[in-house]
Amino acid sequence: MAMQTLPTTATGTGTGFTPPVADYEFLLNEAFGTDIVARSTGGTLTAEDAMDAIAAAGEFAAEVVAPLNRVGDTDGARLVNGAVHVPEGFKEAYAAFAQSGWVSAASSEKAGGDGLPISITTVLSEFWNASNAALTLCPGLSLGAIRTIASAASQELKDTYLPKMVAGEWTGTMNLTEPQAGTDLGAVRSMARQNPDGTWAVSGQKIFITWGDHDMAENIIHLVLARTEGAPEGHRGISLFLVPKFLVNPDGTLGARNGVTTVGVEHKLGIHGSPTCALQYENATGYLVGELHRGLQGMFVMMNESRFGIGVQGLGIATRAFQQANAYANSRIQGAVMGRAEGTPISGHPDVRRLLLSMSSRLSAMRALAVYAADLQDLAEQNGDMALAEFFIPIVKSWLTEEAVSISSDAIQVHGGTGFIEATGAAQHLRDARIGPIYEGTTAIQSNDLVGRKLLKDMGQTATRILGMIQADVDALAALDNPVAKRTAERMGRALAATQGAAEQLVMKAMGDPRNAFAVSVPFQELLSLLAGGWMHTKLVTASLAHGSLSADDERRLTEADFFGAHHLAKVHALAETVSAGEIA
Repeated sequence: MAMQTLPTTATGTGTGFTPPVADYEFLLNEAFGTDIVARSTGGTLTAEDAMDAIAAAGEFAAEVVAPLNRVGDTDGARLVNGAVHVPEGFKEAYAAFAQSGWVSAASSEKAGGDGLPISITTVLSEFWNASNAALTLCPGLSLGAIRTIASAASQELKDTYLPKMVAGEWTGTMNLTEPQAGTDLGAVRSMARQNPDGTWAVSGQKIFITWGDHDMAENIIHLVLARTEGAPEGHRGISLFLVPKFLVNPDGTLGARNGVTTVGVEHKLGIHGSPTCALQYENATGYLVGELHRGLQGMFVMMNESRFGIGVQGLGIATRAFQQANAYANSRIQGAVMGRAEGTPISGHPDVRRLLLSMSSRLSAMRALAVYAADLQDLAEQNGDMALAEFFIPIVKSWLTEEAVSISSDAIQVHGGTGFIEATGAAQHLRDARIGPIYEGTTAIQSNDLVGRKLLKDMGQTATRILGMIQADVDALAALDNPVAKRTAERMGRALAATQGAAEQLVMKAMGDPRNAFAVSVPFQELLSLLAGGWMHTKLVTASLAHGSLSADDERRLTEADFFGAHHLAKVHALAETVSAGEIA
């Protein structure tokens, strides 16, 4: 295949954002063999219909939200006299976001929203996060809170809170962490005591609360995990409470300030525009959500959505980092480029081209996997088959966030010394991305979930089912008369065999000593992620070759698939050996 220069995907100084609308049109219409939007909605909405919303979202993200990314990083959120103030422009941008209906669009019909399929809201989420991850966290958490309230709260709470939240007028948060209770939520000590009127008085301190306080909305609805008097110890004694910043009067107007005080805003490595707050609850009026002592079940709805959403956040930040690096590399002239004409930019240097292809090949796989996993969730809501959808959530969360860190780091490398200078803006992406593998469950927690609840729980049945699906696609690709198709199929065949062996070894070792499985859960997660990435490239190549006459985008997809197979999928074999070793005593 002829050598190519990757297209410049950002303009001006390279710090803007160009939404990958055409890539999503291909993914939604062709990559998975059908119009997945029409399939998941029974034809009431098609991919062609959805592209209008996607194009509008891309325009809004690029023109309204993206210019504030740097402002949010340099100014940050500030706590002044007990109140949090967001960076300049955030309040107006969020108001425009809400008034344009983007919160309602992503909210379910059950909650009173428009109920766009998850495959479409995932597209929008990449755009929002690529343009401004810090700001996007606010409506992102609100959507999780909306889903939790809609699924678990009483009708009275739904009627009182959901309309304003779906409209974006009120925002929502998730209050889990305490100084002594991070990963181990069974250690939560916040207490809720029942009042004579049936409400609850919630007291305790919560830390690391994303968008826990701000001045962008008139009310903030906190979902708080707390214990009740006489509750069982550990996870079984935790309940979930809705605690508003301002109490709501019977007529829907706002009443008195509730007993929630912001006592601090964290100074963080990145996402400076997102206020991460420490909140003190002092007999704050709260309302029970769901059943007593079953708070984790209710909160898990929000946690699961947030985990998938943070994976897409990683995708968005990585996209922005790549676009900036690609624009820089295609404009920067430095040194004679081997085998190229004088004046060729640094994108022509063999190793810079390697870095750019490494980034773009992973991004294409990540983007396809996000859409595919979202589509599985849409289908699961129809057919109740949750096994496949749930299998991919820890993979999306862990792989996309880890790759975001790697891609953002590579983007700095492409910039050379200027990438290490804050004024360039490249460093922000790495700082913003670094939280992704940590919050909403670290990479190890996701990997333990993948091994314990997804692989071992059904003794590998779901994994075997997925491997069979991959094999069928690889067989179809191998039948095509194209050298990239042949190479991709051959590499995938060997990777499948290595994965099958590693999975079998993991199950066997877990039966002897579970530590042998969980000590290598992260390498196993990475192995499965790379295989999934190769699978996505298998689908992308197959759909591209169906065109007959290949476009520039088709040629790019084939180049990326070839590169991914040689440089990233190849790591599966080393990881399989690591997994087979188990814990090194």
